Amino acid sequence: MALKKNPKFDLKRKYQRYWEVSIIISLMMLIIAFKFFPEFKQEVIGMDAPQELIMTEDVEATKQETAPPPPPKPPIPIEAPTDDVLEDVEIEATDLDVDAEVAAPPPPPKVEEEEAEPVFFVAVQQMPEPIGGIAAIQKLITYPEIAKRAGVQGRVYVQAYVDELGNVTKVELIKGIGAGCDEEAMNAVNSVKFIPGKQRGKPVKVKMYIPLLFRLN
Repeated sequence: MALKKNPKFDLKRKYQRYWEVSIIISLMMLIIAFKFFPEFKQEVIGMDAPQELIMTEDVEATKQETAPPPPPKPPIPIEAPTDDVLEDVEIEATDLDVDAEVAAPPPPPKVEEEEAEPVFFVAVQQMPEPIGGIAAIQKLITYPEIAKRAGVQGRVYVQAYVDELGNVTKVELIKGIGAGCDEEAMNAVNSVKFIPGKQRGKPVKVKMYIPLLFRLN
């Protein structure tokens, strides 16, 4: 038979009542706190720290120079023993005959002087201009039939070498489009007269780039 606990010594007998009373008291304290103290102001404390100026100086980077290594010592010549016997050398008489006829040496061969290539300027104060402008060159161009059938069109860049008289001495192709257009452009530039370029008022040789347009109507 189980023994019954004496209610006088039972510690948990009033535990439920104490827990409910404490909850009620805490709720009442919260309601009173929100009712009488609805807002909490935060105090801002300013702290002004003194500013310190730091002066910086540029330090030049130093380079440590290393001394070059000493030059190597020259080798000491050592005489090597030899078994060769030197033969006696006979010295012939060196009497000079004044009355003897001396033949003149042959003339030196002629050296053909290579003609120096003329120097052409790239940029001068007054560049050469074709008489009639670029339009005069364009009129001399005949559009190749192959280029027409293939629908080839674009720009051909040639380089013309113009002398002091305004004549074209040489034509080079810089960038072409093919189909016979390059040859037509070079022939047209080669057959045009130019106003010569001038440097300090004097006509000079100049090489210049000329763009020519090939366009199908």
